[in-house]
Order: sequence, then C-alpha cells, then structure tokens
Amino acid sequence: MTIHRIFTMNMGASKTTEYTEKEIALANYAKALSHPARIAILNLLVKKQACICGDIVDELPLSQSTVSQHLIKLKEAGLIKGDIDGASVCYCIDEKVWKKAMSQMGELFQTLLNTKSKCC
Repeated sequence: MTIHRIFTMNMGASKTTEYTEKEIALANYAKALSHPARIAILNLLVKKQACICGDIVDELPLSQSTVSQHLIKLKEAGLIKGDIDGASVCYCIDEKVWKKAMSQMGELFQTLLNTKSKCC
C-alpha cells in the first residue's frame, strides 16, 4: 500500500511583512501593469477620459470574460474604479491612486537614475 502525502511550504517570497507599505503598493501597481491587455485598457480609459461600460470589449480583441478578469486586476490595484449603472459597471481611471502610483514609480526610477552604479 502506497501513501501519498500532500503538503505546502511557506516560502519566503510570500512574506509581505518584511516590506514597507510603499514597497507592497508599488509591487501591486507593477503587477497590475504587467499585462499588455491591461495597458491597452488603461490607454483606452485615458483616451476616452470618461467612464466606459461595454465599449471596452468592442475596442479590444478580447472576450468579455477576459476583459472582466483584467478589469478586476486593475481595480484590485486601485488604478481604476467602477460604478454600477443599471446592469453594467462603468470604469474610469482613479485619479487619486493613479497620481500616487505615478509618483511612487517615478521616485523608484529617479532613485535608480541618481545612483552611481558600478554594475557591469
């Protein structure tokens, strides 16, 4: 008789307590921006400068379910917000979070540019 045991290990990479709130927030923004479909959605929302409901699916070569999954990721990161309008949800850029993300990412890149690197 063979016994199979299934177990999971708590890996160090998942320990978010070791990082600052700012580092965690920046990582969440970066993760939300890490897919080209999400960049396309953000570009569309910025270009339209208004809440968009069903138009997103019409504008992108993606299915409704795929667009919905990407919208969820962007909303979880706070980069967009959605308002319920009848049976649909209208999305737009959350300007407050957008500015915070832009500032934090800018600080990170500026810090790296200002550092005299001795890397190869």
